[in-house]
Amino acid sequence: MALQNRFIEYSDGDQLYEAYVCWDDSRAPGPGILVLPTWMGRDNFTHEKADKLAALGNVGVAVDIYGKGRGPASLDEAPEWMMPLKQDRATLQVRLHAAVDALAALPEVADGQIAAMGFCFGGLCALDLARTRPGLKAAASFHGLLGRPENLPMAEIKAKVLIMHGWDDPMAQAEAVLAVAKELTEAGADWQIHAYGHTVHAFTNPKAATEATHYKESADRRSWQALENFLAETFDS
Repeated sequence: MALQNRFIEYSDGDQLYEAYVCWDDSRAPGPGILVLPTWMGRDNFTHEKADKLAALGNVGVAVDIYGKGRGPASLDEAPEWMMPLKQDRATLQVRLHAAVDALAALPEVADGQIAAMGFCFGGLCALDLARTRPGLKAAASFHGLLGRPENLPMAEIKAKVLIMHGWDDPMAQAEAVLAVAKELTEAGADWQIHAYGHTVHAFTNPKAATEATHYKESADRRSWQALENFLAETFDS
C-alpha cells in the first residue's frame, strides 16, 4: 500500500475551492468518495476520513464547502457560515455538483464510480447529492441533518442511501427520521437507516463533549463498519 495525497483546486464559476485528495497508488483507479464536512468546513477530521477511505482502496476527497481560505475560525462563527447555505439549498447544490465534477475528472477515479458521505451538515449535503445528482452510486450520512430541500420536487433517487443516526440527536428528532424514510421510500431509493440508542449528535467526533453533541465510541465504530459494508456492497458487487 502506497498512500498518496495532494490538494486540488476547482470552481463553480464564481468561487474557487480547494479539496484534499488521498488514494492508494497500487490500487488506482478506484471508486471516488466525497467526504463532506461539518459546519466547520474541510479540516483534519475530514482529511483523516479521506485517508481511511484510501486505505480501503477508494479515492477519498475531503471537500471544501466554503471556498479556498474561507470558513469559520471557531465554533462560534460556524452558524454564520453554514446557515446561508442551509437556507439556500440551490446555491449549496451548485457547490456540491462542482465538487463531484472535480472528483470525476481525477485520473485516480474509476469512471462512473462515485459516492458521497458526510458528517452533520455534510450529511445533509450527501443526501442532497443523492436527491440531485444522476449517476451518483451511493450517499451516506453520519449524524446528518435530514430535512429535504424546498427547491426540489419529489423525484426518483437511484443512489443507494445509508443514514447513521443517534436516536437522541436533538438536531434530527424522530419525526425527521420518519420523514426522510417516507421521502426515500416514495423516491424508490434503496435505503437503510441505522439508529444508535443513547446517542446524540456528533457521535463520531472525539472532540464533541456537550449535552447535545457527544462522542460515542461504540456508535463511531459501528457506523464506520456499516459504511465499509455499504461501500463494498455498492462497488464490489
